[in-house]
Amino acid sequence: MGFNRFSLPAVAVIMMINAMLLSQGCLEEERIALLHIKTSFGDHPNDNSSPSFSWGKDALCCSWYGVTCSNSTTRRVIEIDLFFARDWYSSKGDWYLNASIFLPFQELKVLDLGANRIAGCVANEGSEGPSRLNKLETLDFRNNHFNNSILSSLKELSSLKYLNLGGNQLQGSINMKGLCELKHLQVLDISYNNLTGSLPSCFSNLTNLQALDISFNHFTGNISLSSIGSLTSIQDLMLSHNHFQIPISLGPFFNLSKLKYLYGDRNEIYESTELVHNLIPRFQLQWLSLKCTGSGGTFPKSLYYQHDLHFVDLSHIKMTGEFPSWLLQNNTKLEKLYLVNNSLSGSFQLANHSLVRLSHLDISRNHIHNQIPTEIGACFPRLVFLNLSRNDFDGSIPSSISNMSLLKVLDLSNNSLSGNIPEQLVEGCLSLEVIMLSNNNFKGQLFWKNFNLTYLTELILRGNQLTGILPNSLSNCYALEALDVSLNNLSGKIPRWIGYMSSLQYLDLSENNLYGSLPSSFCSSRMMTEVYLSKNKLEGSLIDAFDGCLSLNRLDLSHNYFRGKIPESIGSLFQLSFLLLGYNNLVGEIPSQLCKLEKLSLIDLSHNNLCGHILPCLQPSSKWYREREASINPSDSAPGPIMPFAAAPIPLGDPSVNKAFEFTTKSRSYSFKGIILTYFSGIDLSCNNLTGEIPFELGYLSNIQVLNLSHNSLTGPIPSTFSNLKEIESMDLSYNNLNGEIPHQLLNLNFLSAFSVAYNNLSGKTPEMVGQFSTFNKSSYEGNPLLCGPPLTNNYIGEISPSPLPRYKTDQNEENGFIDMEAFYVTFSVAYIMVLLAIGAILYINPYWRRAWFYFIGKSINNCYYYLVDNLLVPAKFRRFQPCV
Repeated sequence: MGFNRFSLPAVAVIMMINAMLLSQGCLEEERIALLHIKTSFGDHPNDNSSPSFSWGKDALCCSWYGVTCSNSTTRRVIEIDLFFARDWYSSKGDWYLNASIFLPFQELKVLDLGANRIAGCVANEGSEGPSRLNKLETLDFRNNHFNNSILSSLKELSSLKYLNLGGNQLQGSINMKGLCELKHLQVLDISYNNLTGSLPSCFSNLTNLQALDISFNHFTGNISLSSIGSLTSIQDLMLSHNHFQIPISLGPFFNLSKLKYLYGDRNEIYESTELVHNLIPRFQLQWLSLKCTGSGGTFPKSLYYQHDLHFVDLSHIKMTGEFPSWLLQNNTKLEKLYLVNNSLSGSFQLANHSLVRLSHLDISRNHIHNQIPTEIGACFPRLVFLNLSRNDFDGSIPSSISNMSLLKVLDLSNNSLSGNIPEQLVEGCLSLEVIMLSNNNFKGQLFWKNFNLTYLTELILRGNQLTGILPNSLSNCYALEALDVSLNNLSGKIPRWIGYMSSLQYLDLSENNLYGSLPSSFCSSRMMTEVYLSKNKLEGSLIDAFDGCLSLNRLDLSHNYFRGKIPESIGSLFQLSFLLLGYNNLVGEIPSQLCKLEKLSLIDLSHNNLCGHILPCLQPSSKWYREREASINPSDSAPGPIMPFAAAPIPLGDPSVNKAFEFTTKSRSYSFKGIILTYFSGIDLSCNNLTGEIPFELGYLSNIQVLNLSHNSLTGPIPSTFSNLKEIESMDLSYNNLNGEIPHQLLNLNFLSAFSVAYNNLSGKTPEMVGQFSTFNKSSYEGNPLLCGPPLTNNYIGEISPSPLPRYKTDQNEENGFIDMEAFYVTFSVAYIMVLLAIGAILYINPYWRRAWFYFIGKSINNCYYYLVDNLLVPAKFRRFQPCV
């Protein structure tokens, strides 16, 4: 009884365990094949970090990572996922696949070999394998190195529905006949290759195709003449980043009744001349993106019949006409609308109902005018992103914007808006992260008592007419990273709390009426990277002002009243790239600590009272030059493999990108901004009291474009090493005491467009009028009396007849070509006195010479007397006095 009682449950448990083990197992033939795959994908599988190489640790192959088996009792492998099984960035490099290792998997439906650097199949092995996988439905070869030969081996995969060849090395205008024979294909991805020419006409055979991605190639031709219109089952069509011509009417797609998603960015849009204006498209799009170039003409009427749009981007195609308010009226599901950089005009009219799904609206860079609708907040209650910048809006900011409780980005810059900035804006939109109201006509004070936007990262109010002081309530914005209130009428002192803003990196208070000194805690947060305080009335010393500014990259304190010396602590700002201290009252010598700043690009210390010598160790260079040198001569400690570059998008209206620098070059003050600053470098030490010779080391700064040393007291010759300044465009050495000749080697400066050595003591012949020097007139050389030759009017000194007067050939006179009169008077007086003393000493020592001297003097007096008597009428009363002999 006991045996019968316990034997049945035990047998049941054993059978359940066997069933579980059996459900996780697969055919022995397929298990062995999987182990062969593991071996072929890695030289030392145990060292490979891919989960696929844990295969074989147990016998239950259906539970292995990336392996899926059927649910039937046969337990055949139906899916193998080997995506990124080999380390893409390892030193193993490209390899060739032996496709025959997949032959045992007769029921295989899904095979993913993406991102394994496969360059092709092994000869005599690669073609047979795929052709025998007649049940394969999904084949993913993306991000490998397959070339055109892979196409011919795919035509036998008659069951294939999904094929991904994106990111390979397919190139040229190739025969896609192999692809066109896949009649059951539903998804085809050949994006990110180098394919050229027009689309194959055989694409019309793919009548079951639902998704086609040919983006990021070099296809050409007019879409109207392609086979795209025959793909009647197509739902997703991706044509972006090619060279297609696409009509704005969308006429070639009218018959694609199932089309839902159309991507055509970075192609050329043209105004259609086809007679489709009265035709109604059969599709109802949900997603339309045609962010392209070209001229689209009037807004496409075909969109008037669309009622299911979720996303629309028709930016940069120069569309004209009035703003399409009907687009908002007809599409209640609209989520994102971008009409950036067109030529739309008229007023901004809203729909008569709320668009509760709309989260992003950008109609910037158009010509839309009149006021912003007062009910905008009620119409777009869930808006997250609103950009109306660079239009012609006037009036005030509607208070209803405060109803947008989810609003994160608000950009109304570069319009003609006026009035006060409503306090409701900062009270209702508590989610705001970016506020950009620059270049309008806003007035009033920034006195916001309830300013408590804890998520705010950028506050840009540049170029308005705001008055008052910076409110202390701004200190509540703990996340603030950029504050720009430049070009206003703000007054008062710089508040101390700015130094304690823990996230503040960008600060621009320039062109206001701020006064006082910099707070001692200016960089307490150690996060500041860019500081612009120019054109204010700031004063005081800079000593200790920037202690702790270790991250500072750009510093502009020009056009103020700062005094004292440049602090030596500036040498600790190792990230400093731009240093502009011009137009102040700074004194003392240029600190040698500047030579420690290896990232300096611009140095402007002009219009101060600096003295001493020019530092020979200054070494400014552009950011582009430093990065190029780093790539040519990488450091031994550089990190290992270089990961693919993913460019981060520039933030909306990034103040750092739009900030302009004033720098004097070519005798004028120019503003530089944007990417040009990456390539620009220069030194401006003009209008100081610098002395000594120009260091020849400056001639080795081969990357600088500007060198201005004018209006100082520099002496000595112009260094011949200046011929190494191959990138120099502007060189000003005028109003100094330079001497010697102008080095003829300067003729090699092929980019020099502004040159002046006027008002020095230069001599010799001017450089030949060739190359860039043929463009300089006499103003570049005037004020040097001994400088001759064209374009000056005086002749070359070698043609002047020799002077009859003797020349004193001292070394200095021969070099300089003139007599130092002060030295001449001193030496003449000393020599005259020495001669008299020598004569007196000789007469005192030798009595014979003394008697002869006095006899000579007496005889000379008698001769003079009788000469005067015989030749002049002397009164008789004087004649009785006879000289004694």
